[in-house]
Amino acid sequence: QGQLVESGGGLVQPGGSLRLSCGASGFTFSNYAMKWYRQASGKEREWVAGISSAGGSTNYADSVKGRFTISRDNAKNTVYLQMNSLKPEDTAVYYCNAVAGRLSYWGQGTQVTVSS
Repeated sequence: QGQLVESGGGLVQPGGSLRLSCGASGFTFSNYAMKWYRQASGKEREWVAGISSAGGSTNYADSVKGRFTISRDNAKNTVYLQMNSLKPEDTAVYYCNAVAGRLSYWGQGTQVTVSS
């Protein structure tokens, strides 16, 4: 059974940075595309960023483009989300998602709060 565990969330001031990590186990990580989603309180979950299985292709939601960077290390079974120039509207629970065809795994989420 596949498992994803996010870490790295916390409280940060506007303009600050955080790096989220998502460690995978129980499945062949390098076969899966990886995505980050977020869900703010009272709102629907939204897609943030994605990276292909080999890491050669990335894409981003317009709201984070130029500020967030997704990357992966297949040797460490880990995907990252580097978040710079954080804004209060980035406050949310961040989730990682592994996808390969109809197979999908989700992590439990990590809270990111951007506030002064």
